[in-house]
Amino acid sequence: MSSSSPVPVSRTPVPVPRTAVPFGIVDPVEQARTELKAALAAIELKANVPRRVALVTDEALAKARSFSRRNPSGAGAAVVTGAAAIGLLVWAAVRLYTR
Repeated sequence: MSSSSPVPVSRTPVPVPRTAVPFGIVDPVEQARTELKAALAAIELKANVPRRVALVTDEALAKARSFSRRNPSGAGAAVVTGAAAIGLLVWAAVRLYTR
């Protein structure tokens, strides 16, 4: 069941991501260049591991800061638990090495 009212169309241009090819390119050479540029941008996004790690790290830090603002005691407990787990792992590794 669809309505007969028209869908509003925005006249402002929509930004095109670097990995997309915009519509309306009629010149085949320009189309090929644009497709190559988009493909190289997509490959760079996939292959640039340090950048991807930095983005994931920034997102994790933002989540941790948000959690610590909402629940300071929970954040403190998480830090203590993490430190205890790391200490236990180090103790176990040293104990295995010295035996």
